Amino acid sequence: MTELIAKTFQGLEPLLAQELTELGASDIQIGRRMVTFTGDKEMLYRANFCLRTAIRILKPIKHFKARSADDVYEAVKAVDWSEYLSAQTTFAVDSVVFSNEFRHSKFVAYKVKDAIADQFRERTGSRPNVSISNPDIRLHIHISEYDATLALDSSGESLHRRGYRQETVAAPLNEVLAAGIIMMSGWHGESDLLDPFCGSGTFCIEAALIARGIAPGVFRESYAFEKWPDFDRDLFERIYNDDSAEREFEHHIYGRDIDPKAVGIARRNVKAAGLTKDITIDIADFRSEGLRIKGEEDASQTEQASASKPIIITNPPYGERISTPDILGLYKAIGQKLKREFSGGEAWILSLHEECFEQIGLRPSLKTSLYNGSLECELRKYVLFDGRLDQHRAAGGELKSDDERRQMAKRKPFKQRRDRDGEEDDGARTHFRGRSERAFGSERSSDYEKPHRRFDRSKRDSEGKGRAYGNKSRDFGKKDKGGDRRGFGDRSKRSAGDDRRARQEARRKYFED
Repeated sequence: MTELIAKTFQGLEPLLAQELTELGASDIQIGRRMVTFTGDKEMLYRANFCLRTAIRILKPIKHFKARSADDVYEAVKAVDWSEYLSAQTTFAVDSVVFSNEFRHSKFVAYKVKDAIADQFRERTGSRPNVSISNPDIRLHIHISEYDATLALDSSGESLHRRGYRQETVAAPLNEVLAAGIIMMSGWHGESDLLDPFCGSGTFCIEAALIARGIAPGVFRESYAFEKWPDFDRDLFERIYNDDSAEREFEHHIYGRDIDPKAVGIARRNVKAAGLTKDITIDIADFRSEGLRIKGEEDASQTEQASASKPIIITNPPYGERISTPDILGLYKAIGQKLKREFSGGEAWILSLHEECFEQIGLRPSLKTSLYNGSLECELRKYVLFDGRLDQHRAAGGELKSDDERRQMAKRKPFKQRRDRDGEEDDGARTHFRGRSERAFGSERSSDYEKPHRRFDRSKRDSEGKGRAYGNKSRDFGKKDKGGDRRGFGDRSKRSAGDDRRARQEARRKYFED
């Protein structure tokens, strides 16, 4: 069993710990923006592939005290790097530092790089190079005051980059945050779900993956651990093709947005994820149309959808990264709509400003502080009912559960300023290539504010299908119907009856005929 670390956003640590418990991890301990646990190689692979609320998975190499730059250099140089690298291996160093002694994270990364290079020069006369874009090995060093941890990064690219996002809108919601909010609501597909401000469709897609029990890693091209010397292809192939947690989804997910461009982007993302049968995206103004499906001819279907009491999970604009006229009027309309037309359901709303929440005019049963990029936001739960609150309570209705009362009692004041001892993702990242050094800023928001195109159209095959997993040409894996072994990238979904849909177009089309 090996010590492992799963990093996450502040506020999602308990959810991540619960996910790890369900995976079968041991010695789970909740920390600040991270959860530590122990597991074997299979647990390492499953953590990367299955966790919805993790940003990356680290495998510590060494813990040590670092009171000076020399301490860092000597501790790193004392590691036998021949176990992890060769002179032909490329590597990158990420560093996160919260210390009065070390003011610049890139300086710490320089010392790590120098120690590794010097060890190889002394032993072999040559040294491994450093690569920014596609290193063979990723290293991560974290220093908090004098406590230092040097680790292997098993994930590589941040795990929030699922791979289904073809295009994005301004200020998109991070996939890990979206999944965490849905899990926080307790929804697992028991009812319809509505996002009336869906943007690029992140809430809708993450909700469908949760409802279907589809692991978020099915769309990823690669992980950093695939380049490790001890990578077990057969083990990872078995994990990738394990569909035992997948299930049918009897309800439906609706995404709405007033912006036609956003609706078009959301539809393309939903199609790329292979979830068009579970998600409907339409142009609609929530203030006037609510759940009504634009252009739907069967009115009975609309009534049935409305009668299912959909849970509402949404992130309305709040005027920070998206300019919105009459922002307070929008939130007032949201409150009126919820009160009049969604009685008997519940709504979870992520927003930034107290003034916006005040315009909703409803009393929340739960408030949770979360970070959307660099913005300290708040997630509020609203239990929707007819009439006044005293009438609702007189009829035996409850606004808060006992657990929600305990959480509210421990809650910090809204918009409390964040202390500066952490970042949402991995803090400052520093890479090196050869003799040149280049410092990169925080992955906090830039990771998901740029369009992310997983499926390169220029690399499709003659039939228009997407690239095989990781663009690997080697032939291994399970046998196809003809008895031949298929390639690692051809991860066709096994048939399990008429109700099962073949997994076609690797990582691109799932649950589609």
